[in-house]
Amino acid sequence: MGAPAPAREGRPVRIVAPWVRTRLRTAPGAAAAMAVLVVLTAYLAAAFPRSVDAYETNGLRHDIRTAVAAESVLEVSMRAPGPGVRQADREEVLRGAWVARTQGKITGSLPAPVRADEGGSAYGVRTSQPVEGTDAWLPAPDNLPPMLTLAAQAGLDRHSTLREGRLPRAEGAVTERTGEVEAAVTAATAKSLGIKVGSVVHVPGVDRDELGVRITGIVVPRDPTNSYWAVEPTLGSPALVTKPSRELPPPRYWRASLLLAPDAAPALLGTTGEPQVYWRIAPDAGALTARDAPQLASRIASLENGPELTRLRAPAVVGPSAVVATGLDEIVAAHRSMRSAIAPVVTVAALGIGAVAAVVLVMAGSLLAVRRQAELALLRSRGGSLRAIGGRLLAETAVIAVPATAVGLLLAVLTVPEARLLPAVAAAGCAGLLACAALPVRAVVRHRRPRPHGGREDLVRARPSRRRTIAELTLLALAIGAVLALRRRGTGGSAGSGAVDDVDYLVSSAPILVGLIAALVLVRLYPLPLRFAGRPAGRLRGAVGFLSLARAGRAASSGALPLLALLIALTTAAFGGSVLAGIDGARERAAVLATGADARISVVGSSPVLPDGLAAAVRGSAGVGEVTAIRVEYGVPLPSDAKGFRTALGVTMIGVEPKAYARLARQTGLGEFPAGALKSVGGGGVRDGGSDAGRVLPAIASPAVAERLGEQPRDIQSAAGDFKVRVAEIRANTPGAPGGDYLLVNAADLTQRAPTTLLVTGGGLDGDALRRTVADFGAETGDELTVKLRSDERKAFVNTPMQEGAERIYAAAIAAGAGYALLALLLSLSQTAPERLTLLARLRTMGLTRRQGRQLLGLEVLPQALLAAVGGAFVGWATVVLLAPGVDLVQLALTATSDVTLDGAPLRADPWSLVLPAVGVLALAAAVSVVQAWWAGRQGSINELRAGDSR
Repeated sequence: MGAPAPAREGRPVRIVAPWVRTRLRTAPGAAAAMAVLVVLTAYLAAAFPRSVDAYETNGLRHDIRTAVAAESVLEVSMRAPGPGVRQADREEVLRGAWVARTQGKITGSLPAPVRADEGGSAYGVRTSQPVEGTDAWLPAPDNLPPMLTLAAQAGLDRHSTLREGRLPRAEGAVTERTGEVEAAVTAATAKSLGIKVGSVVHVPGVDRDELGVRITGIVVPRDPTNSYWAVEPTLGSPALVTKPSRELPPPRYWRASLLLAPDAAPALLGTTGEPQVYWRIAPDAGALTARDAPQLASRIASLENGPELTRLRAPAVVGPSAVVATGLDEIVAAHRSMRSAIAPVVTVAALGIGAVAAVVLVMAGSLLAVRRQAELALLRSRGGSLRAIGGRLLAETAVIAVPATAVGLLLAVLTVPEARLLPAVAAAGCAGLLACAALPVRAVVRHRRPRPHGGREDLVRARPSRRRTIAELTLLALAIGAVLALRRRGTGGSAGSGAVDDVDYLVSSAPILVGLIAALVLVRLYPLPLRFAGRPAGRLRGAVGFLSLARAGRAASSGALPLLALLIALTTAAFGGSVLAGIDGARERAAVLATGADARISVVGSSPVLPDGLAAAVRGSAGVGEVTAIRVEYGVPLPSDAKGFRTALGVTMIGVEPKAYARLARQTGLGEFPAGALKSVGGGGVRDGGSDAGRVLPAIASPAVAERLGEQPRDIQSAAGDFKVRVAEIRANTPGAPGGDYLLVNAADLTQRAPTTLLVTGGGLDGDALRRTVADFGAETGDELTVKLRSDERKAFVNTPMQEGAERIYAAAIAAGAGYALLALLLSLSQTAPERLTLLARLRTMGLTRRQGRQLLGLEVLPQALLAAVGGAFVGWATVVLLAPGVDLVQLALTATSDVTLDGAPLRADPWSLVLPAVGVLALAAAVSVVQAWWAGRQGSINELRAGDSR
């Protein structure tokens, strides 16, 4: 072996063990546990903004893709040039080549982020007014000839499959005077109108003979939902249209389309259809993100009536007569409105779980600082500066936290794709920074002044300082301000515009601030019952009760951190659980409003009468409880008011049996009323063999109808009879016509009282069995019966990506909050575990049994666990009650396109969300104490009773 290298002259040899490596080797378990905690926290912190980005982006794309095609496309159109333009120029504008070139110019000039979906876009020429099919062989229901749209739309070969014949062509140069052109029809149109290959359909001409359209092919749409077909539904399938008329039933006629070749469009100039050139631009939603929504709305507005429309009207693009029409702006506005309603509520969950995670990280750092208190005190006494000690501890934790933060960020990026990276990096960086700073800051603050060894720092003897009192009063003021702001203006931002950053974080942090104040108040009040209970417990014969109270009182005064973590976790769980329960309750309510009962059975048609025996058959179906038969008549006109105005559409009049219907209203919660309010006037609605128009029936009405009728008897004329009504009760809803205006009377007083609808209730209603029963009965009687189930309506309220994402975040927040609460409780008990085990070993030498040891440990943690559980449940309930007036869950529960309208969906405390987490805290505390007692029994007392041990 060679000799050691000589030291440089004047410098002694320094043999220094690497601090970080030595510490990591000394406590690898603690380092690994800290790394796992940081990975989890960094992952949650990074995943939240990415998840919000992802579901908002998916929501915008979903709203555009699932919207009605006629509303989502951007349609640019222009009228064909008038007679004042040279005929050759008029015809040139309508030819396929010019229309196709203009399509390219329009799509190329669209402002970002508006982009065209070439596969769904369509362009061509069509008759803006339907033309009459004059051939006698065409079907003419009610003696009305079919009305046809002639469309020369490009791309028919790409969007259809040829079933018979060939696709239409333009033979030669088609002009305004061309006598016959070729066209194709879809299979549905051919079947309904009796068209075959080779048929010729004639339409009227203008200053010329009729135009003949020869059918050369029958096609089938490849994707009927594609906007190529869906914007104008008659392109793919004909429809029977009702003509406005006073006749009953109103006459009907066919509406259909004939598909011409693009170069045959000039022939439309010679028809009565007023040809129109159009370009239907389907938006490409695949490249859009939620951050594009404001700019997208601005660009659409500019295209409809702004600078972008001016560019389209340039002669080199479309021309001065170009018009832009779209419903895309309303789709984007609905998305932004839903986002503005969802984002603040989701922020409440994010801030709650973020606060709990931050407290747990601080607790982890505090636990490490407490465990190393003697080591750090020794370094301080040997001349170690606060800067040197803090720097070494920072390096030690950074070696663990920085790679763990990177791993958590990487996992978030991999599991939540298609989202921005910068917010995730910032969130994960904050989590990593807190993890790095918790231990050194705690150690520096604790050792900034010399501390006497062995001094008590328990809750009972601790006296809050003036600084602490000021800080607590400041937090109290912030919490009160946040709660008042939330109750006054709701969870939305100040503007409520749906902008990306339209979230008031102070308001959204109200539940956290309420939990913080509650934690500080409970920590101040906690010593009082311990003092009061300690003296009586000291006079008891057993020592376990007194010792447990004494130990609970000697808990460190820093015990506010675990209590704060538990309270915020329980408050977040209660708030999140109440939100999820409120969403489910709102959808249940909407389903009831859609049906009026568990099931609704009626006959297809305008107020037809139900067949005899149907009610009895339904009562025998599986799970049916009660069947209520009612008579529903729609469109009953109301009397004229003082200004002579008469309601055109009328209201829904319902004839019921009062007792049965009152029970139904009470069960469904829709307009409960006393059965005596509809007391019969007698006579059965008949007088001298005819309808008694002079009788006055008591009625229950919706608010609008009651206001219209007033307090005096008013005349009603209906198919059920003529009579007068006086409003006896006013109810906003009723099962027979939920969500609409109605007039409710006793069916016994109607001249025609045969039921038209059955309302069915039953706790175990079997929908399939009920449908089979009704279908079998309808097959026997020849009636077309419909069954509408509340359960089906409930299933119809499916989540949009935004709603699903918000619910998923709340569920994740509740689960993560439970995990962090568990970790906070374990850290709190671990901090005093060595001292607790030593005390147990010493007491066993004095005769304490194993059973008494388990009781002692259990009773020691019981006061703090009970304080956290009861306090958490109470604070969770109080938070929900305080914030409920500012939270409306309608947009979280329903979509903008829902047929059901709710007046509101207020937030209410969910009992299970309050009780279950609180019980879980108590059970967890008891389980930990039992495990500690078991572990202490296995280890024995020798290691815990070493001489000179300071514990």
